[in-house]
Amino acid sequence: MNQRQTIRRRALFLFGLAIVLPGLAEAAPAGGDADSHPGKAVYDQVCATCHEAGVPRAPSQKMLYFLSPQSIYRALTEGVMQPMAAGLSNEEKIDVAEYLTGSELVLGEKPNLRQCEGEAARFDYSRPPESTGWGMTPGNTREVSSDVAGITRANVQDLQLKWAFAFPETTRVRSQPMVAGGAVFGGSQGGYAYALDENSGCVRWEFRARAEVRTAIIVSPWKAGDESARPMAYFGDYLGKLYALDAVSGELVWERRPDEHSDATLSGAPTLHDGTLYVPVSSMEVTSAIRPTYECCTFRGSVVAYDARTGKQLWKTYTIPEAPSVRGKNSSGADRYGPAGAPVWNSPAIDRKRNQLLVGTGQNYASPASKTSDSIIAMDLDSGHINWVFQATENDVWNGACEMTDRANCPAEDGPDVDFGGPPVVATASDGRDYIVAGQKSGAVWALEPATGEVIWNRKMGRGGLLGGVHFGIAVAGDRVFVPINDSDLVSKYADDYDSSKWPGEPNPGLYALDIKTGKVIWEWQAVSACGDRPGCKKGNDPVVTATPELVFSGSQDGHLRIHDAATGEVLWAFNTAREFSTPSGGRALGGSLEGPTGAVLQDGMMFLNSGYLFNQHMPGNALLAFTVKNDGDNENEQAVGKEAEAR
Repeated sequence: MNQRQTIRRRALFLFGLAIVLPGLAEAAPAGGDADSHPGKAVYDQVCATCHEAGVPRAPSQKMLYFLSPQSIYRALTEGVMQPMAAGLSNEEKIDVAEYLTGSELVLGEKPNLRQCEGEAARFDYSRPPESTGWGMTPGNTREVSSDVAGITRANVQDLQLKWAFAFPETTRVRSQPMVAGGAVFGGSQGGYAYALDENSGCVRWEFRARAEVRTAIIVSPWKAGDESARPMAYFGDYLGKLYALDAVSGELVWERRPDEHSDATLSGAPTLHDGTLYVPVSSMEVTSAIRPTYECCTFRGSVVAYDARTGKQLWKTYTIPEAPSVRGKNSSGADRYGPAGAPVWNSPAIDRKRNQLLVGTGQNYASPASKTSDSIIAMDLDSGHINWVFQATENDVWNGACEMTDRANCPAEDGPDVDFGGPPVVATASDGRDYIVAGQKSGAVWALEPATGEVIWNRKMGRGGLLGGVHFGIAVAGDRVFVPINDSDLVSKYADDYDSSKWPGEPNPGLYALDIKTGKVIWEWQAVSACGDRPGCKKGNDPVVTATPELVFSGSQDGHLRIHDAATGEVLWAFNTAREFSTPSGGRALGGSLEGPTGAVLQDGMMFLNSGYLFNQHMPGNALLAFTVKNDGDNENEQAVGKEAEAR
C-alpha cells in the first residue's frame, strides 16, 4: 500500500467515526487526517460552492455521506454531475467519492446475481398484491389476515429459511419488501430497486436509482388474470427523487422531485389510493445544522399528491404554513432562519370514511416552534386542506448541533426531539368505533377521535429517547394495539454524563399489547438481551411490527425476529438473523440489527424480512431473508424455535 492509500484509508476511518459517532467529531484535532484526505481539496475547490450553499438539488456534505461511494462515482462519471466533473481526473473522482462517504471505493464488475430464467422470470398476472401498501391496509394497521399470511399458531414452528439475497453495496436495508406478481420488490442502499422471484430469490429485473432506495416499493393493483394490465411500482430515494416504474419490466415511466430543498429526502413510503399517490417529504437538514456556518434552517415537511399514472402534481401541503425567514444570526455569524422542520418520516394513512389522510410529524429544526411539530395532521384527500392538527408536544425544537461541542445552531429549546417517527393508524374496534392510534418517540401512545383529533386516551409505555420510545410504528389487530418500545441510548458526547432530564425514568424495552378502547395493558414482554459482547448489538424493539389475528412479528436491534402469541405475548418462534447466509448466486449475505420502517411481510405461507442497519451504531447487514412453512425440500436447515432460540 502506497503512502497516498495509507493517508486515504486512515482519513476515511476517522471521518466515518466522526459522522456516525457525532461526539467524536470534535475529538479529532483540526487539520487531522480527515482534513488531509486528498478528496477534501477537490471537494472544497470544485463542489462546495453549490453543495455547501443550500443550492436546490445540491445535497449537503452531511447528506452525501450516507450514499455509497459507487453512487457518487457514477454521478461524477456518467450521471448528473458529469459536466461539473469534466475537468477532474479519474483518481480525483475516486478521491471525492471516498472522502464524502468515508468508505473505500472498489471498482470492478458488478456482483454476480443469479438472473431468473423460464417460469421464475415470468410475471404472474394471477397474483395481484394482497397488501395495499407499506401499512398492509389503507389505515396502516399492519394487520394481515390468517388466510393471506398462511402462517398461524398451528404451523408457526414449521417456519424455516428458504433463501437469502445479498443487496450489493449495502450495509443497511431500509426498504420493506413488497410481494406482487410472484415477485418480491425491494430497494438497496447501493441505489438499486429489484424484483426477485419469490420462490428462489433470482433477479427478474433491477433498476438503478440516483441514490439509496429508502422506502418500500409500492405496486399498484390489477384484476387477477388480466394480462393486459400494466401495474406500476413506486418508491423514493435518499436524494428526494420519486420514481414510477413498469412493475413487469422495471422500465422507468416517470420521475419527480417533490421538494427542491437541497436536504429533502423521501423516507416514508408513498401511499397509493384510488389512483392518487400521496408522498411524504422529510429532510436531513437536522444534520446539516451541525456545521456552525450553516444558515439553519429552511426546510418544511410536506405531503405531495400526484396522479399515479402520469406523475402530474395535484396538490402540495406544507406541515408548516409559514415560510421561513431570517430571525437573526447564530454565534458564528451565519443567518438564523425559522420556523423550520416538522418533517414527515412516515407513510400516510387513509381514513376513507372521512375522506382524509393522516401523517405524523417530527420536531422543529429552528425557532420559533410551530403548532404542527410532533403532531398528527389530518388532510383532505382531494385538496390537501388541513382538517385538524393534534400536537402531542409543544416547543420541541432540536437539531444535530445540540449534540456537538460547537452548538452554534442549537436552538434555545434544545429538544427533547420526540417525533412521530411511525405513522398514525386508522382502526375500527369490535364495537364499531373508529380510532386513530399513534406511538411517539417519547414512549407515549395516543388514541384520537378521527373526525376532530381530540384525545380519547394516552398511555406512557417507555422512557423514550433520540431513538424512541416508539420509533418506527405500531400494529393493530382486532381490539389489540401492539407497541414496540426501543428506549436505547444513542452514543454521543453525552455518553458519560447522559442528560437524564430530557428522558427521565428507567428504560422499558420490549413489546406490549394495549386495549384499543381503553389503553389498558393486556400483556407485556420485557426485552431480553441476546447480544453477548457483539459491538452495535442492543436489545430494544425498534422496528415496526406486523400482526395477524393470532400472531405478532417483532424484530429487535439484537438481530432476532420473534413471533409472539397475540393473545398472551408468549414467544412461539424466534430466529437470529445476525449471521451469514449463503445465497442462490453462491455468495454470502450478512444479517445484523433489525431496525427501521421495515417489518415482516407475510403471504401464502412465506415471510420476507430485511436484516442489517449500519446507522446510529447498529449492526450492519445486507440481507433479505425468505422463510416458508412449506417443506418443499429446498429450504436451508437454519431454523430456530421457541425457548431454544431465546437461549442463544
